[in-house]
Amino acid sequence: MKVILKQDVQELGRAGQIVEVKGGYGRNFLIPRNLAIPATTANIRAINEIEKQNQIRERKQRNEAEKLKETMEKLSLTIEVLVGEEDKIFGSVTSQNVAELLAKENINIDKRDIFLEEPIKSLGVYTIPIKIEKDIIANVKVWVIRKA
Repeated sequence: MKVILKQDVQELGRAGQIVEVKGGYGRNFLIPRNLAIPATTANIRAINEIEKQNQIRERKQRNEAEKLKETMEKLSLTIEVLVGEEDKIFGSVTSQNVAELLAKENINIDKRDIFLEEPIKSLGVYTIPIKIEKDIIANVKVWVIRKA
């Protein structure tokens, strides 16, 4: 029996794949649990159409992410901090601070997507990688300066 998987099934296949299974397994397990549908010509055509729509949507999201990356890499963010002796800052600059600065620029990025290896604890210029999509990473320049 051929079925089209609606969800990923371990050791069988990924969502959208057409797989050959034994009749009982398909009728008694996969289809009742809404993990698969029978592979009729109409269902195959519908799945292909859905796949095309998903590819178009992914392409559009990728283009938007590329535009956002270009915009973000042109930015130069400035954080003013209080400084003690020997230019040691009070506290530290974290990914939360960077996310707030980006929000002021109308760019909403989750702080978990900002890759700071450790909080910034000294003055200077830092290049911080920020994940926008799966494989699209923007490098944003952040200036940590003394508060006047």
